[in-house]
Formats: sequence, structure tokens, C-alpha cells
Amino acid sequence: MKIEVIQGDIIKVEVDVIVNATNSSLLGGGGVDGAIHRVGGSKILEDCQKIRNRQGKCKTGEAVITTAGNLPAKKVIHTVGPVYNGGQRLEKEKELLANCYKNSLELAKENNFKSIAFPNISTGIYKFPRELAAQIAIKTVKENTVLEKVIFVCFDDENYKIYKNYLEKE
Repeated sequence: MKIEVIQGDIIKVEVDVIVNATNSSLLGGGGVDGAIHRVGGSKILEDCQKIRNRQGKCKTGEAVITTAGNLPAKKVIHTVGPVYNGGQRLEKEKELLANCYKNSLELAKENNFKSIAFPNISTGIYKFPRELAAQIAIKTVKENTVLEKVIFVCFDDENYKIYKNYLEKE
């Protein structure tokens, strides 16, 4: 498996499937979630609404898959990262974040995809410490090598440097 880190916008990355760091409602929001829904178009929201009607909200750490609409990817995997609570439930939060990556990889494998792009899950408004989130993301992906290519797409310079450093140490 090849692991890369790039700085850029996940909605422009050409892979089989991109991952959306969403909220439990699956109805769009800010950050990467809002961008994916805006650019991907109404088909993504329609799929998300069907999933909600079938199963209710998406729980933290779980993942669901929809069309990619107007995006260059074939599909979008939506996963709900944990909200960082100042470390009061740190072990549980770490486990839930790892589950976002594990469950997304498993869904990609089930759909016979070979490449996936991840954003920096939970490091924005959910305030997960960036260094710790990068360690968890990279470790989890390496322990679950089921695809040919994984790209970590960092929107900002800080996350890009953190991921790049961790990947170079490995």
C-alpha cells in the first residue's frame, strides 16, 4: 500500500473514494463537509437523507457511503469523528477516531475501491489535537492495509507539516 500526504482541497483529488468528515445528521455543515455537499451537488444530500430514513443518524466512528455527485471521485464515504472534550474521555475519543479510519477503509474495500483520500478528521471545529489525530490516522491506516493507495489531504499548512513529519519518520 502506498501512503501519501498532499496539501490541497479534497474535493479536487482524483481517487476512487473520498472521505467526508461529517456530523451525525449527514445533512451537510461547515468545513470539508460543506464543501463536499456544495460541489458534489444535491445527489449527495439525497443519498444522505435516504440513509437517515433507513438507519437514523450516523454514530461517531461509523461510516456510510453515497454517490459523489459532481466530484471527481466515484463515491463519498461519510464518517463522524469524535468531538475532543479536553481529554476527559481521551481513550474513548482515540478509539472513535481510529474507528473512523478503519470503518472507512472497510467500506472502500467492500466496494472494490483501490484508492481513498482522507481529510484531517476531527481536527477542525471538533478540536481534536492535530498531532495526536495524525498519529492515530497514520497508525490505523498502516494497521489496516486493504487498499493500494491512501492519500491524506491536508487543507492547511500546519496539518500538512504534521502528517509529512510522521510519514517521513516511519
